[in-house]
Amino acid sequence: MKLTVIGGGGVRSMFLAKSIAQRARELDIDKLVFMDNDPEKLRVFGGMAAKVSKLLEPRLKFTCTTDAADALISADYVITTIRVGGDDMRVKDERIALGMGVLGQETTGAAGFSFAMRSIPALIGYCDLARKYSKPNVKVFNFTNPAGLVSQALRDAGYDFTYGICDAPSGMLRAFADMLHVEPGRVKGEIYGLNHLSFFNRIELDGKNILPQLVESDAAYRQTDLRYFSKELLCRKQFIPNEYLYYFFSSEKALANILRAEETRGEQIARINKEMMAALSGRDVENEFDDCLKIFEHYYGLRENSYMASETGISRGTEWRFNPFSKDAGGYAGVALNYMEIIRSGRKGSMILCTENGGAIPGLRDTDIVEATCDVTPEGCTPHRFTDFDDDALELIRRVKHYERKGARAILSKDRAMAVDALSMHPLVNSYTLGEALADAYIAHNAEFSPDWK
Repeated sequence: MKLTVIGGGGVRSMFLAKSIAQRARELDIDKLVFMDNDPEKLRVFGGMAAKVSKLLEPRLKFTCTTDAADALISADYVITTIRVGGDDMRVKDERIALGMGVLGQETTGAAGFSFAMRSIPALIGYCDLARKYSKPNVKVFNFTNPAGLVSQALRDAGYDFTYGICDAPSGMLRAFADMLHVEPGRVKGEIYGLNHLSFFNRIELDGKNILPQLVESDAAYRQTDLRYFSKELLCRKQFIPNEYLYYFFSSEKALANILRAEETRGEQIARINKEMMAALSGRDVENEFDDCLKIFEHYYGLRENSYMASETGISRGTEWRFNPFSKDAGGYAGVALNYMEIIRSGRKGSMILCTENGGAIPGLRDTDIVEATCDVTPEGCTPHRFTDFDDDALELIRRVKHYERKGARAILSKDRAMAVDALSMHPLVNSYTLGEALADAYIAHNAEFSPDWK
């Protein structure tokens, strides 16, 4: 079986390689291709990924290429994780919104619309290539942000072989497992909502619902991403939110913290990545892998410990190491691999995916892309139907889905008026005049990548 990664020159390429190589024999993956259109990043990060793959599974044929069509020939599965325009465009995405007094977070905030303006056309191009060159039953797993809006646009455009994936929900479950000192497979959850806007209404340990105990646990607010939320709120609501809901529940704090900080998150990432590339450029990745790994660990540790720090004022402050031989935690590659495992088994399995609603969440259209616990079989993917939900959570989900639905149509049709309407309805914008200003600024900002808006 052949697996292709589009965006294989990214900083997290080694994590992907580790996840895939550790399970390659189990899943019968014998060909792995990392494609990226940046030759130097592919040489460095793709090269480090190749080294990890070789250490873990020498029989796995690993290839790096800048040729997308060649990478997709006869692919069974594809993972897309791209950043069109690079880190500098993200910085400007966020600063444009902040300059108007609007949260500029690159997925949940208004800046996500700008990112999607670049991501969607590029991903449509790759999906067209997959349709032409890959296996007839190819599946494309999109990790490119904003995954909810992007996944909606791809399905609306007719690419029904695409699924959105995110490691935030599974990461939360792993954090609870670590806190409880149990194996991750023993902790499972029922989740409903949208990408970066989802709610666990049930978390089980060995089949027993432990959500009431988790929201009461002081340890959970110290050791997991519950640290971003009010204990009183979660105890009263009896749900566990995705960490990105911090931007909705504490929007004024997030905006004030970002404006007060020396750097935005985008500026932090851009600076750290540039420093890391400068330190790694000129290195022989194959023969100096240990030295390259030390450099990578230093800079990636800075990224991890600064995650959401500017927005919340809370730093993680943990030592970070990458061990190719330790048991893999999964990440977003793990989500895609779990799907492959279920399909390969021929039996029904349960996992969290972004897919069509099909009546699962009340008040949404059947074709709306939601993030939910799903039943997966070789015949398809079906979200669980939810009856136990919080009314306020559901109202927020509906409002943001309205923005995503209209925003996807606006980007696909390059319709300025529809973009204005979409941004105006975003809960973190909530203003027609701001929606108009943001739409015009982002259309101008992305003219190179998404021209000819009307």
